[in-house]
Amino acid sequence: MIEIDSNFFVEIAKGGYRYLSFERKLVDSLNVFPVPDGDTGTNMSLTMLSAVNEAEKCESAALSDIVASFSRGALRGARGNSGVILSQIFKGFVAAVSDKETLNAKTFAEALQAGTEIAYSAVTKPKEGTILTVVRVMAETAYALTKRKTVELEPFFEAVLASGEEVLAKTPEMLPVLKKANVVDAGGKGLLSIIKGFQCVILGKEIPSGEADVELAGSEKAAADDADESDSLKFAYCTELLVTRLLNNVTVADIDKLRDKLLELGDCVLVIGDLNLVKVHVHTNNPDKVLKAALSMGEIDGIKIENMLEQHRKLHKDEEPEEEQHEKKEYGLIGISVGEGFSKIFADFSVDKIVEGGQTMNPSVKEILNAINEVNAKNVYIFPNNPNIILAANQAKELADCNVFVIPTMNIPQGIAAVLAFLPSESPEENQNLMLQAIKRVKCGQVTHAVRNARMSGFSVKEGDIIGFSDKNIVAKGDSVDKVMMDTLAALVSSGSNDVVSIYYGADVKNEQAEALAATAAEAYPDLEVMFYYGGQPHYYYILAVE
Repeated sequence: MIEIDSNFFVEIAKGGYRYLSFERKLVDSLNVFPVPDGDTGTNMSLTMLSAVNEAEKCESAALSDIVASFSRGALRGARGNSGVILSQIFKGFVAAVSDKETLNAKTFAEALQAGTEIAYSAVTKPKEGTILTVVRVMAETAYALTKRKTVELEPFFEAVLASGEEVLAKTPEMLPVLKKANVVDAGGKGLLSIIKGFQCVILGKEIPSGEADVELAGSEKAAADDADESDSLKFAYCTELLVTRLLNNVTVADIDKLRDKLLELGDCVLVIGDLNLVKVHVHTNNPDKVLKAALSMGEIDGIKIENMLEQHRKLHKDEEPEEEQHEKKEYGLIGISVGEGFSKIFADFSVDKIVEGGQTMNPSVKEILNAINEVNAKNVYIFPNNPNIILAANQAKELADCNVFVIPTMNIPQGIAAVLAFLPSESPEENQNLMLQAIKRVKCGQVTHAVRNARMSGFSVKEGDIIGFSDKNIVAKGDSVDKVMMDTLAALVSSGSNDVVSIYYGADVKNEQAEALAATAAEAYPDLEVMFYYGGQPHYYYILAVE
């Protein structure tokens, strides 16, 4: 097989989703830390499902439109760092097929190259030994295969996958944390699962059955649900223009970059033309940014900006009553929370919107963006409360129409400290500074059980052991939850001066147990104020905060 068309691309995308879903639990199990919250496979699977749904809904038969829909779906449904990085890899496919009717090995190579560049640029401090390394090596192999000759897709995918498997096996040598845990990188493994799914469809091989078939069978319903959401306009202005008299330093690659820029600003993007004339069409909430991007390439002419919201109101004025427009408030707070106790605490501290999520259930970019819109504020502060949600929160920030501050809280105690530091009387920037200072003062510990054998931080851990950890380091282990909690607290208290200890007990701990343990802690540390609260978090018996 030399080439595939747009319809076959959708089938390939489905194959990638099915194979990843089949190996989802395997990818989840590669979490470098032996706790029951490995969710890389789940995040990447949900990201792929969103991408497939968008591709299936695309009304156009053009390959470029379908791939663009696929890419947008990946971004909107991206969950966790792995999902966001995956969405950036697929963004490269948009640039590669923008002017093509079919996909061949050379196009795939170009797509992998573009995706690699975009994915690396999306990460502030890229690390080798991760999904980034795997996609880079596969892109290099793909380029070498197609540099001087036409290659059929079957041997092409076989060679690209072989290079991916080879570098994946080497990831423990690149990242010490992987070597200590005796696992390969989960994100890289997830990416290979997707590419294997592509290969299976191209070869006509049956993809192993499992949860994937059940979930994909339900994708039509998910697509219908998304269609219902899309009935309300997401973007207000239909913006069209011509770019003429392009600057001498503008290249064809710059036209592709303009298309990528517009995909970030809206949807229904059309950028066609050459170095003599470029026609632009986009639905966006920021026509000013569209004009600015076009002006950087040359003169603009034939500008037409139509208010689709007003058109929509006129069209449906006899069908629906006009909704009262509410002026945006000055500030809004959004907390990512897992556990009814923590959610209640955030609500008590006047957090406007609580998005359910955390370990094993990272919210998507779309869910965070919806929360930003629902808060309806000029300045919005987001508390991710999990390192695996920060990147998704930053992606939502880029898509938002208001001033968004992502406070990089790594856990819920830091999120609570940041919320308590908020002062409505201060400027948005000063509040950001107050919150950043507040989270630095919080030391967090967590007590859970090991889900596999591991040797880390000088501890030999067996499956089922109770472990306490702080900052990704195991600080205590044993077979008693209470003892491990006290040992973890001792490790936190021993580092620096402290005033307050907050103990948050989880869904598997009874109130009287937590109360008794808090009393023991207060007796052990008479100079500290010890308080306990119901967090309701799954998997973790206790979460500790020392300030």
